[in-house]
Amino acid sequence: MKRIVKSVVLLAAFVLAAVANAQSYPNKPVQLVVPYPPGGTVDVVARIVAQGLSSQLGQQFRVENRAGANGFIGSDYVAKAAPDGYTLLVQASIFVINPLFLPNVPYDTQKDFTPLSNLGSVPLLVVANPQVPARNLREFIALAKQDIKKYTFATSGLGSAGHLSEETIKRQAGIPDLLIVPYKGTGPTLIDLIAGQVSVMIDPMPSSYPHVKAGKLKPLAVTSKNRVSFLPDVPTVAESGLPGFEMVSWYGLWGPARLPKDVTAKLGIEAGRAVRSPLATERLGAQAFAAVGSSPEQFAAYIKEEIARYAKIVKQANLKAE
Repeated sequence: MKRIVKSVVLLAAFVLAAVANAQSYPNKPVQLVVPYPPGGTVDVVARIVAQGLSSQLGQQFRVENRAGANGFIGSDYVAKAAPDGYTLLVQASIFVINPLFLPNVPYDTQKDFTPLSNLGSVPLLVVANPQVPARNLREFIALAKQDIKKYTFATSGLGSAGHLSEETIKRQAGIPDLLIVPYKGTGPTLIDLIAGQVSVMIDPMPSSYPHVKAGKLKPLAVTSKNRVSFLPDVPTVAESGLPGFEMVSWYGLWGPARLPKDVTAKLGIEAGRAVRSPLATERLGAQAFAAVGSSPEQFAAYIKEEIARYAKIVKQANLKAE
């Protein structure tokens, strides 16, 4: 009988400690690591989520850019961090695509991280330097076929949704020899595109659309299934001669593996609130960002589905590290 009572007391103490831990978290500043330079869509989403979490939880959530090696440096930093909820990762779909074709990825995206929430997704925009004499993607494809060496694609990262879109378009449009110039982050890619060092880029809406609005870039197509409301004259890629084409870039929040379940659940709920907040709606909704804010369990299931889908795309594009 004494043993039973002792076990019940210990169990109650454990439960109370877990509840207290969840209630007290966070009791110090939290790092939100972005493994890319400032200015890209991951960075934009992270800063809005950080602002929301700081307000909701009464503790500072700080974005830290740890760029390099196609996102590996910052992501690996989080994988090796203490699983206490004070070092988190904001990443994009590229995170789960890279291991499908790049060697020596220093972590296992399925085993070394705890999925917390699918924050949302955006369509991509096919944007060109204003000097490119094409009004839409169909015309750009025709120009590339006439002089394949004169034009280039640019990508902010190997394995990104933009990169996969470019590889797919090359294959389906019959321009397999069009050069894709890889960059390390969205910011540097956009700088060179605006300067005319490269011709065309496929980039998530939040980072590319402001330059379209400012007249520094021109839109050729959107990668979504339907046209976007604020660019009604810009055709979809499917309308541009590639029927059935659709691609989005999605964004998520992760922690290190073995994150306590109570902290995992709390972060999942609060991240969902942050990404669906009026601030997020105002700043991201106007750029076709579709907020999700899923639970950790829903996000884990979604990741598995996406990996299977991307594996088919990588195989079809015969994508290999060079």
